[in-house]
Amino acid sequence: MAVTAMLVPAFSASATTDATGKSANGGGQAAEFVVSEQQFNEMFPNRNSFYTYQGLIDALSAYPAFANTGNDTVRKQEAAAFLANVGHETGGLRYVVEQNEDNYPHYCDDTQPYGCPAGQAAYYGRGPIQLSWNFNYKAAGDALGIDLLNNPYQVEENASIAWQTGIWYWMTQSGPGTMPAHEAIVGGHGFGETIRAINGTLECDGGNPEQVQSRIDSYKKFTALLGVEPGGNLSC
Repeated sequence: MAVTAMLVPAFSASATTDATGKSANGGGQAAEFVVSEQQFNEMFPNRNSFYTYQGLIDALSAYPAFANTGNDTVRKQEAAAFLANVGHETGGLRYVVEQNEDNYPHYCDDTQPYGCPAGQAAYYGRGPIQLSWNFNYKAAGDALGIDLLNNPYQVEENASIAWQTGIWYWMTQSGPGTMPAHEAIVGGHGFGETIRAINGTLECDGGNPEQVQSRIDSYKKFTALLGVEPGGNLSC
């Protein structure tokens, strides 16, 4: 992420969610995901074995509204948009951790009152949206009920936790944009706004059109695979 900042097959009828789509009762049950395992495998034929489909399914209960809001088209568009962006961030789900180790010590903001208890070089990019910085690990951990500040390594050791951090960012963080990526899709603002929420500072408004186009191409490929139109406002 370049910005600073038990499987259950169906929803529980009693599960409630808050405004971010997070399960308000601390559990919630994941709806049947709109992307099948076969489609997931087709999207990421060369992915790292760490990024399991089961890990993704297990992570869905953290935010039951994810890829489960609106009609079938919107749900599939959101799943495609999320997977296109995380695929871009990780080289097709090949990279679990940030590849440039020289950057690792830079992600400790020691002005935060909680500091960097896992070590100055412990908060490098990990997972599908490459979660980085101590304050992002703390925020994600607090939201998910996982101590990621003291043990950020969980994101590269547990596939479900890795997927949860990606979904957390997608559902709740605006990054350099004006809305979280989830809102961008379900609110009809278009795929381009999901790019802005993830890496808009570097890529949008002409910053890196090739990278933007790469994300768009993946999104269009994935929506086609899921049998839905990509919608408008694809670029940022």
